[in-house]
Amino acid sequence: MLENLSIPEGIEQEPELAIPSIDEQKRIVEELKRLEEAGELTPEILEEFMTGKRTLAADEE
Repeated sequence: MLENLSIPEGIEQEPELAIPSIDEQKRIVEELKRLEEAGELTPEILEEFMTGKRTLAADEE
């Protein structure tokens, strides 16, 4: 059944992201809530957090 499935040429697999620790997840949630309350949370910012393009360490610098 799975032999009929194939990945088209030119498609790159996205790298797996490491799962943040529970403490880091809590800090991310706090930051997202803060941004939401300030009216600064956008779909782009949320996507950056979810895809690993934005981290708290990078934000704090």
